[in-house]
Amino acid sequence: MTTGSPWFRAPDEPGPEPIPPDPYGSPAPGYGRNPAPDHAHTPPRGYGEAPPRGYGEAPPQGYGVLPARGHGEAPAPEAPYGNPYEEPYTPPYEVPEAPEPSRVPLDATAPLRAVEPLPGPGRAERRRAAKGGRARNRKAGPAETRPPAGAPAAAAPGRPLSRVEARRAARAAKESVGVVASRVVGELFITFGVVMLLFVTYQLWWTNVLAGQETDRAKEQIEDTWSRGGEGAAEPDAFEPGQGFAIMYIPKLDVVVPVAEGIDKAKVLDKGMVGHYGEGGLKTAMPSDKQGNFAVAGHRNTHGEPFRYINRLEPGDPIVVETRNTYYTYEMASILPQTSPSNVAVIDPVPKASGFTGPGRYITLTTCTPEFTSTYRMIVWGKLVEERPRSKGKPPALVG
Repeated sequence: MTTGSPWFRAPDEPGPEPIPPDPYGSPAPGYGRNPAPDHAHTPPRGYGEAPPRGYGEAPPQGYGVLPARGHGEAPAPEAPYGNPYEEPYTPPYEVPEAPEPSRVPLDATAPLRAVEPLPGPGRAERRRAAKGGRARNRKAGPAETRPPAGAPAAAAPGRPLSRVEARRAARAAKESVGVVASRVVGELFITFGVVMLLFVTYQLWWTNVLAGQETDRAKEQIEDTWSRGGEGAAEPDAFEPGQGFAIMYIPKLDVVVPVAEGIDKAKVLDKGMVGHYGEGGLKTAMPSDKQGNFAVAGHRNTHGEPFRYINRLEPGDPIVVETRNTYYTYEMASILPQTSPSNVAVIDPVPKASGFTGPGRYITLTTCTPEFTSTYRMIVWGKLVEERPRSKGKPPALVG
């Protein structure tokens, strides 16, 4: 074997053995490019002749192949290994081709869709927040945790408050005089409103409930007294204050109420009963008297309100008073819508402004007006039209 430059070898002398490529090394030059052209159909070339190449392509730098150079240019260094007569280098494994990027045709007629912004703060805000958090952590130490967003500096645990922060926290924790005063006034108004509501409920509803219970018991006592005395027993001339002795019916108003002696508010009127003017200078006649004015008083509102609608009575409407032995039927004659509480002449034996001109057997109903007040008095008068013993049954006014 002749060694040395290939220029002094015989044409038929084989070249040196090629060095196999390292499969774990860097890929050979040209890795990933298009494969080498097929030389099966390439015409043979002489010794030292460069293989054909395209326009602008550099000649191969194989072993023993001299690149073209200009006049006076130093020859190119020889390749460390290679044989100009061997096929181009082929790696021991297949080189995958790079996939072509997908191309989606654009539709010029399709509407443009707005790009939604990314949620959360922008990049600049995130950087500033991260820098601020790192600075606070370096200053406070690893034991301190980051306070929640929007919380005051004093809320962060593990960090002592400065003097200014402590003063601000104390001022914030201490309520001002105006806040305390407004709170007290508000609580007073609420309490007052609740008390007023309870009072109105008691007056308009609960007093009627209690009065209904009292009147039921009073009627039972009156009827029980009548039954024990027997039919035909003499009626007493006087009764004790607060003692019930009769029952009044006003059919048009659907009123059935006991009549007691006296007009005491606590003993008679507030218990839902009608009180007879029978004391002192206001003493009036009894139904059984042959002449006089039987005058009674009752509440128009609350406490049973027996006379609430007496303003609806019209001339000729019956008013019946039942005693131990007799039914006394009166017919409504006239009404005085409003008068002073000091006008006691309305209960005289011949009441003034009633339209009666002479002595007779009359009845007078008195109550307060306007409703829910006691400023004035409303007066209703009636005249006796029938006296019927109980043994003969109820009068026509009650039967109908």
